[in-house]
Amino acid sequence: MKRAMKQVILDTNFLLIPEIFGVDIFSEIDRLLNERYELWIMDKSLDELKKIAETTGNGKEKRAARLAITFVAVKKMGVHKAGEEYVDDAIVRLAEKDKHVVCTQDQELKRKLKAKGVSVITLRKMDYLIKVDG
Repeated sequence: MKRAMKQVILDTNFLLIPEIFGVDIFSEIDRLLNERYELWIMDKSLDELKKIAETTGNGKEKRAARLAITFVAVKKMGVHKAGEEYVDDAIVRLAEKDKHVVCTQDQELKRKLKAKGVSVITLRKMDYLIKVDG
């Protein structure tokens, strides 16, 4: 039986890294993972990026959000629906259930994921990514 491909779920703040810190998150994810994977985003994260790009962000944040939205399309990211669930709770539920990897900068989300045994990819020293196995 063919095993499902690993999913890598990127949250909102993680997708802002390329513009804000100049780090190529996609080549860094390739470097860290020794298996095939698919990139995913939550629907509410995509909505948040659109909101930042259109109204709430400052100049650099708006540029970062617009670039992130472009990445979602160009990288053909899948979109998970959170429904009525809070987006971080949906990420934890999905990641724990199917042992996905989550990319985030959110400290509280990282704590929840680690407690559930989920691997997390995060930015280190504003220069490169690291993977912390849950």
